[in-house]
Amino acid sequence: MIFSPQSRVWIYQSNRKFSSAEEIEILQKLEAFTSQWKAHGNELMAKAEIRYEFFIILSVDESQANVTGCSIDSSVRIIKDIEQSYHVDLFNRFNIAYKIDGEVHVQGKEDFETLVNIKQITPKTIVFNNMVQTLQELENKWEVPLENSWHASVFAHLL
Repeated sequence: MIFSPQSRVWIYQSNRKFSSAEEIEILQKLEAFTSQWKAHGNELMAKAEIRYEFFIILSVDESQANVTGCSIDSSVRIIKDIEQSYHVDLFNRFNIAYKIDGEVHVQGKEDFETLVNIKQITPKTIVFNNMVQTLQELENKWEVPLENSWHASVFAHLL
């Protein structure tokens, strides 16, 4: 399937890496979900993926049918089910993901702040903006230097 660059995305970041076995199982659950995901009886053109062993990404191309509140609620239910089944935290927005030497790390806000303070994380460190809303933004604005992200305003006093 070819998805429009304007397709909507939702990113759920884990507080820990998924193992290979977990990733396979989670993708199977998500594929079963997206293949039958509907909005007011209309099938949604949707897909799920896992990137960097940390990020679950759901995408919906609304050219076929628009997402509704009820359909979003059903996606949140499957994510909460995954969260409970695999003992991960997928809804904590205070966990911050970043890359050092190509490897993704996730820290709580306080630990991240400490790393910024001691200059292990710099304005050039790549961070993940999980607030992107479209596939186009996912490709262009998801992985950005700290200085170009919303993180810069939160940690400005340390930069």
